[in-house]
Amino acid sequence: MKQKKETDLGREPIGRLLFRLSVPAITAQVVNVLYNMVDRMYIGHIPGYGAQALTGVGVTFPLIMLISAFAALVSMGGAPRSSIMMGKGKKDEAEEIMGNCAMGLLIAGILLTGFFFIFSKDLLLLFGASENTIEYATAYMQIYAVGTLFVQAALGMNAFITAQGFATVSMLSVVIGAVCNIVLDPIFIFGLHMGVQGAALATIISQGVSAVWVIRFLCGKKTTLRLRKKYMRIKPKVFFPCMALGLSPFIMQSTESILNICFNSSLLKYGGDMAVGAMTILSSVMQFSMLPLQGLTQGSQPIVSYNFGAGNPDRVKRAFFLLLRSCVIYAVAIWAVAMFAPGVFAAIFTSNEELMRTTKWAMKIYMAVSCIFGVQIACQQTFIALGKAKESIFLALLRKVILLIPLIYILPVFFEDKTMAVFLAEPVADMLAVTTTAVLFGVQFKKVIAQMRKREAAAHGQR
Repeated sequence: MKQKKETDLGREPIGRLLFRLSVPAITAQVVNVLYNMVDRMYIGHIPGYGAQALTGVGVTFPLIMLISAFAALVSMGGAPRSSIMMGKGKKDEAEEIMGNCAMGLLIAGILLTGFFFIFSKDLLLLFGASENTIEYATAYMQIYAVGTLFVQAALGMNAFITAQGFATVSMLSVVIGAVCNIVLDPIFIFGLHMGVQGAALATIISQGVSAVWVIRFLCGKKTTLRLRKKYMRIKPKVFFPCMALGLSPFIMQSTESILNICFNSSLLKYGGDMAVGAMTILSSVMQFSMLPLQGLTQGSQPIVSYNFGAGNPDRVKRAFFLLLRSCVIYAVAIWAVAMFAPGVFAAIFTSNEELMRTTKWAMKIYMAVSCIFGVQIACQQTFIALGKAKESIFLALLRKVILLIPLIYILPVFFEDKTMAVFLAEPVADMLAVTTTAVLFGVQFKKVIAQMRKREAAAHGQR
């Protein structure tokens, strides 16, 4: 199928394609994190109660992550499936998948809005809000909940823009929202004296602008797949496979808050506030340093999915191995800095000498095997790109739920330095998860390529 877009996923050189699709995706990831940081900076500087307000808004993070996870549940499964159908030349089926996912996101947005508007206070207290911060946390969350539909549309449907190869348009969707948020925050917070509520209002307006941009593009003439009303009726045979494939990224995002609670509660018990402070820095470093890996996998997904659907085994192999090399090289570079110059990362977040010392030794333990994490993310995300729902769900559960959370509580039993043992849970889980992932992927990937070659040979024989 000849594509009316800036990239030809089936013919252009793999290296050029990966670069063209990954750079905007990485930029979008970084911009998204930066504008969230700027948002908190403004809140922290509110005269009189900025520190309490910042703490309160921080407690809302797990709920916000959960809302984003529902967008991933629908879109991160639907987008690869639509790319596969495009590769097969089945444009109508690809549009039907996108339409079903759009309706799924609409329904999810409405249900989540009602749920979080009603139960936000109870959930925030459960996630650690105190009597001093619950007022600010609830004020922020109830306004944010009103914009849940915008989040589902902006995050969820943007994945379908990337899936078609329009990486620059996808990046602009995030950048436009970020710029709006940065401009509106000081106006609402300080100019109109709305405080935390102003920050939340600025956020949902910005997400609304992004959502309009995304939907307008998908309904316009420049897109390859168009959002059509006739396909916006949920069909179980179309929609449920998307949900199944999206369970892996959903689990990865939704369990992040649970993981933070497990780490922080154990570290507070054994190491006190300094250990918890170090963990805050380590999780921030890990999250920010992993953004380029996420961008790389987002850039590779349309290439792998399209060529898998088109029956091009050589291009699928080249795309995966280029992604793997890129991820490993980057992960090794980050690991080297963490091992040999941990102060570089620590100094970004703190000038407190005691916290700096704690963070330095903790980082060498926590990120001890992060050099191999590139293998994990490249293989796991390629499973999703190939439509392998069962394998991707298993791997998502394996690292965090099956291995990491239990190890946080098990390892301190066997070590005298219990604080060190908690930090050690991360590299032990990573080593076991990466080994399992590499073996499972190696076996399954060989089968996939062999099946594609058989179909390719059969097609040539018929000609």
